[in-house]
Formats: sequence, structure tokens, C-alpha cells
Amino acid sequence: MKKIAFLFFYFISLTIFAQTDSQTKFWEHVRYGGGLGFSFGSNYTTIAIAPSAIYEFNDSFALGLGTSYLYAKNNDLKSNVYGASIISLYNPLEEFQLSAEFEQLFVNQKLGFEKNNYNYPALYIGAAYRIGSFAAGLRYDVLYDDKKSIFASAFSPIVRFYF
Repeated sequence: MKKIAFLFFYFISLTIFAQTDSQTKFWEHVRYGGGLGFSFGSNYTTIAIAPSAIYEFNDSFALGLGTSYLYAKNNDLKSNVYGASIISLYNPLEEFQLSAEFEQLFVNQKLGFEKNNYNYPALYIGAAYRIGSFAAGLRYDVLYDDKKSIFASAFSPIVRFYF
């Protein structure tokens, strides 16, 4: 009976250590980051926050999830925009990063007493110069709709930092 109990606890401890080791290896490949944005002007304010997390499969490819919030006020127009995204990053060279990001945005706007709520998708394709954890470049929204988008252009800058 003691031998059976010993073997039982021995195999359970091996299983627990094996799971702990695989969980540790998983978290070693997860990177956190995102972006912040602020813009102030005459009767204009924009504040944005976009946290995200990616899993680096290897030195070249990463995939992750992100969320975003944007507040914009221009004279009497106020916008609150919430979003969720799927991010893929590919580094064909150490200094060069290609990206694709699908984002679903939910817009709540108010102009005087009139309210407008809608959602729209965005699919960004981008390229950036990369130095370590930092990347800066340009992206293009291939689904851009000037009637729905809160942005003035389909082009937007990329500023990423993952650690």
C-alpha cells in the first residue's frame, strides 16, 4: 500500500511540475504594450489609450489581442469610441516589421441633443521600422469609409512598444 501511495504522489508531482514548466514557457513569450495618444487644440481634444498583448511564436511572428478607447471633442461634437482588435506582426528582418490588424470599433457620438451610435470595422495593413521593443511606421485602413470613420484619413501612424 505504501508503494502504491508513493507512486501515486510521485506521478502527481511530475504532472504538476510539467504543467508549471509549460505555463512558465508560455508566459516567457507574452509581451504587453500598446499606445497612448493625446491631442489638444483650439476647441479640440483627443485622448486615446490602446493596451494590447501579443504572443511571440518565434523571432519573426507574433499574434495578439488589443482593446482601445478614444475620446474626441470638437466644438459641440463629442465622441466615445471603444474597440477590440486582433493583431499580427511579422518581422522578415530584425529592423523591419509588417503588421495586419482587424479592429471592430463602436462609436457613440453626441452633437447637441442628437445622438448617433454605430459600429464599423477597420483592417489595417502596415509597415514599421523596429528597434528592439519599439516600432514606428505607417498603416493603411483598407476598409476605410469616410462617411463612418471618425478619422480624417485611411492612413495613420504606428507607434508600438512591447515589453
